[in-house]
Amino acid sequence: MIDLTGLETRPAQTWGAMRLVPLVRREPIVDLRLHAKVYGDEASVVSLPDHTFYTAYVPHAFVASWTADGTPAAAYGTQLGQPLRHVPVRTRRRMARRVEANRLRFLPLHLALEGYLALHFGGPEIAWEEWSRAAISRGLSPRAEDAYTGAEVRGLDDALKVFEIHPGQCGLLLYTGDTLASAFVVPHPADYRALHPTLVRDLYGELIHEYALFYPARDFPAVIDDSAVTSFADLRAEAERQEREWAGFHDSVMAAGLLGAPKRVEQVYRMGPYTLSRFLPSFERKSENHIGETITGADGRLAYLKTFRLSESQCRRGHLLSELAAHGWSMAATAATLRLDVPQLAARLERAGFGSLLRQDVLDGYRKALNERTRRTRRGGAASPPA
Repeated sequence: MIDLTGLETRPAQTWGAMRLVPLVRREPIVDLRLHAKVYGDEASVVSLPDHTFYTAYVPHAFVASWTADGTPAAAYGTQLGQPLRHVPVRTRRRMARRVEANRLRFLPLHLALEGYLALHFGGPEIAWEEWSRAAISRGLSPRAEDAYTGAEVRGLDDALKVFEIHPGQCGLLLYTGDTLASAFVVPHPADYRALHPTLVRDLYGELIHEYALFYPARDFPAVIDDSAVTSFADLRAEAERQEREWAGFHDSVMAAGLLGAPKRVEQVYRMGPYTLSRFLPSFERKSENHIGETITGADGRLAYLKTFRLSESQCRRGHLLSELAAHGWSMAATAATLRLDVPQLAARLERAGFGSLLRQDVLDGYRKALNERTRRTRRGGAASPPA
């Protein structure tokens, strides 16, 4: 599970649809530090170990520095200026690459997104007759997903400028229209102050972009019990009670979707006593699904976290691919598990953007069967039962 032990929530600050919940460490991590390396606005092509390529807008990398004996790591600092414009596509080597003995450069969020795009990327493992030749030979290549930069999320830039950074703050939970958009955690307060501006260049899902446009954040006013206050000490006690209640409500309700156990965790790189990993969700329908990356210590302590909230359509695609892979890419077996017939499953695949995986004549046959069933139903006839 994503364990936020050691991080405490502070009262949220709101700006329009934005709600930022500060996360504070009482004991900062000193033997692991992060800083950003700014690239600019040009597109990047990242070569992957399996000889495929990941192409995206990559505005910056994070560089992790650590020590093996627990002594404080050096903080290199972060320089954020105007990004470069009108420059050629840049090619980068690997999502995570060691640049010095105790320094690792990795691409935040893109490490997680590449893991999502690679989900069952090879396509059908068994050459069932329904699948096209392209699906058998190339799998899901090319595979693409859309995202928005923080600069395109209404109100985020202003919110990041005006919100207070708390003493000891090492992260935040970002909500849009009271929907959890992203979580960001770093080892040290100095790292957070340096990396806070990078949030406006990060990637956010379609759902978050829409909620920022249409759904304002709600107010959660503090209510002081007047009858319990007869002194400044009583007033302080009431204020502390409100903080505890807010933290409890946040941890048990608002962040509940993030704190669930990821379905799949992949270790990416060992950094002395720390491990860089990425995770995928269970793709449950009608629920929150986050992908992301973590750096954890040998004792399980969370040093770094960055997440991306998937949209409903992205969840559907992940769910369909996972079910097909779990059933050996058998359309009949997958349809039975989903309580559909095969033509209905084919229609779902087509709506999810995977119609090209099926042979055209097979897909046409499934469409014809569904259309014929619809006509019979409109004439008052009984629809065929699922196969």
